[in-house]
Amino acid sequence: MIEIYELEVYKLAEELFDLIWNAFDEWSVKAQQTIGYQIIRSSDSIAANLAEGYGRFTPADRRKFYRYSRGSFEETKAWLRKAIRRKLIRGNNIQKYTDIINKLGPKLNAFINQTK
Repeated sequence: MIEIYELEVYKLAEELFDLIWNAFDEWSVKAQQTIGYQIIRSSDSIAANLAEGYGRFTPADRRKFYRYSRGSFEETKAWLRKAIRRKLIRGNNIQKYTDIINKLGPKLNAFINQTK
């Protein structure tokens, strides 16, 4: 069986989290305490729920956690939109986030739908 960390969907989730994690230190304390902690938790939950679901025995259990991951993905997108509007993320960095989001969403949906 392939390890979870070898799957493209998991790698993209980690890439998104790493990008957010690295940006966090550049934000003001106000931004860290409002958007920052929320987006770190939601983005970290994408990969964490994928991993938890991957370790479950039944397809129903796996799908449940993969759907949690999808919810965390949507929450992360909402926080990213706020961070961009509030100018915490700017310039070329916006495109980096957009590229990952545009790849991760369809991969996550496909991963959930193929779970048997």
